[in-house]
Amino acid sequence: MMRLDDYRQVASPGAVDIILKLAERVRGRRLLHLSGGRFGAGAPEALQPLIPLLNDVGIDAAWEITGGDPVFYATSAALQDALEGGERVLDDEALGHWMEMNRINAKKIRLEADVVVVHDVQPASIVSSRPGGGRWLWRCHFDCSAPQRRAWSVFRALVEQYDGAVFPLPRFGRRLGIPQYVIQPSIDPLSEKHREMAPREVTRVLQALGVAQDRPLLVQIGLFTRAADPLGVVNAYRLVKKHHPVRLVLAGTAGDDPESYDVLAELRRAAEHDPDILVRELPPDAYLQINALQRAATVVLHKSVREGFGLGVAEAMWKGKPVIGGIAGGLTQQIVYDVTGYAVHSVEGAAFRVRHLLNNPDIAARMGAAGRELVRRQFLVTRHLTDYLALLIHLTS
Repeated sequence: MMRLDDYRQVASPGAVDIILKLAERVRGRRLLHLSGGRFGAGAPEALQPLIPLLNDVGIDAAWEITGGDPVFYATSAALQDALEGGERVLDDEALGHWMEMNRINAKKIRLEADVVVVHDVQPASIVSSRPGGGRWLWRCHFDCSAPQRRAWSVFRALVEQYDGAVFPLPRFGRRLGIPQYVIQPSIDPLSEKHREMAPREVTRVLQALGVAQDRPLLVQIGLFTRAADPLGVVNAYRLVKKHHPVRLVLAGTAGDDPESYDVLAELRRAAEHDPDILVRELPPDAYLQINALQRAATVVLHKSVREGFGLGVAEAMWKGKPVIGGIAGGLTQQIVYDVTGYAVHSVEGAAFRVRHLLNNPDIAARMGAAGRELVRRQFLVTRHLTDYLALLIHLTS
């Protein structure tokens, strides 16, 4: 288990000392996080390093998960999709069952705490069972700025039972009658996904994946969905390949929806006709493989057309890579245009910027170094820990 002192070697100078000073003001406070699971992106990935670090600095931090039956999980997923703007039918009986399951969850968890942070949709209705005392926050990790009207009508009544809401960006939220706070996500630089790797180790992992390093590598890692636009990346690669001998690696996980299977099938058909397109389906916990692919990349793409605040761009910048991202979600918050990479609107724009970086390796190297320093200042877990301590001080002072 990592300790705060372990981060002195990677965090900005003075960051650890600031954390220790803040922690003195709230030492012994109980902070409870509730989420729908312990694995995956979003809340679980953020909480895995945060909980031990909070305890290391003297906070009584706990992390509990909620659960239920298949109807509970299906309703939670449908409600979140609707809050993100999807057209989903929300059945009153299913919503009532979701709320009832969280009432049952509430009886199994010690909810007494100075501050309770409830993450995303699955456990959100547990607020109806909150005990007296303590401050409760709803922590939203996705963009709910344009929700389905009925979904928001149902959900707003729940959210306004909280004492505040936390969003990754101001524009991801909605007008509410409670205070709103902004805390952006972070990466853990000492985790398996982001730790330093020797070139020999990178080569060994890539060999196991069947990825040769004899050509410049263009890499996109993410879900195989229309929103992530891997097919647009294939088209950009084809434009680049007319001028440069490059290889494209598309790696990630397929969701459990038909769209993901359709996208993956289209990508595999494209790869059948071009041996330099490599499609690699990875399990959600393939952290070492993701680390190695990002470190081996010449240019990392994250050409999403719809995005929350995914950290794929920050992950690549931490490895010193220039990045090309779409104009969506939190991507433009991570990319400093013409300094750490480029945000683009089109396939042609992505291809143009890739060619520019391939033709100017000195610019690519300078962007990679600038990107790593940007992540050090803004997107490491030490900054995330600082934000939570400041919020804890604010809520309990």
